[in-house]
Amino acid sequence: MIQKTYFKTKITARFKFSFAPENAETVEVLGLNSDWESSIVLKKKKDGTFSGEVSLPKDSQHQFQYLVNKTEWVNDDNADRLQPNEFGGANSVIEL
Repeated sequence: MIQKTYFKTKITARFKFSFAPENAETVEVLGLNSDWESSIVLKKKKDGTFSGEVSLPKDSQHQFQYLVNKTEWVNDDNADRLQPNEFGGANSVIEL
């Protein structure tokens, strides 16, 4: 799940990521702002979901993927759309 929160007085919007993959020990978000090196580590809740928040500029779009257990790349079914990537797959895209 992706939850977008817009603020009238700010040039950024807040995104809350919530993701519940099976048998996951760690989940990270990579690719935001074209940064595939630095990750946002999502925190695991008692119910098994992982969540985290980030602020991003309004009027922009960002590709991302989840990295589960540091080995498996996963897209978000709730993303605004998918964008083909250079590896023959696709990335999730959020649009503001």
